[in-house]
Amino acid sequence: MVGRTPEYLGKKIEAYDVKMSMLYVLIFPLIILSLTAVFLLSPNIGLPALNNAGPHGLTEILYAFTSGAGNNGSAFAGLSANTWWYNVVLGFDMLIGRFLMMIPVLALAGNLARKKSVPPSPGTFPVHTPLFTVLLVGVVLILGALTFFPALSLGPVLEHLLLKSGQLF
Repeated sequence: MVGRTPEYLGKKIEAYDVKMSMLYVLIFPLIILSLTAVFLLSPNIGLPALNNAGPHGLTEILYAFTSGAGNNGSAFAGLSANTWWYNVVLGFDMLIGRFLMMIPVLALAGNLARKKSVPPSPGTFPVHTPLFTVLLVGVVLILGALTFFPALSLGPVLEHLLLKSGQLF
């Protein structure tokens, strides 16, 4: 793989393109996980809105910020998100989750538009092969698992294990 450059539509994918792609990939979890951590660590702001203690409370806050950044801003029924703090921060979460992610995408698109098409060479790593597909899917799954699995294991997975052992919250 050393010395082979992937290309897309006859344009070489270089370090700047990969940096912008990774910035795009990392903005979403950075927003969600940092806001969740702030609201879990603030006893006067985030925790009073919880109706469920334990791991389900973590899941409620995590879902609220995940939904705000990437969806419609809904929340679990147990989270009283209609407070001043939650309304303002979920609004910023929606704004950042939708518009901040556009910056690296536009930078990537502008950089690719600026490049000239080059014919494939023997060192080109084509993106239409099964090898590229397997590598791409593997990277996406590993990155997603490493990003959200710790939070999921502290929330729904732990709650399920505690329910199986007979402990309720």
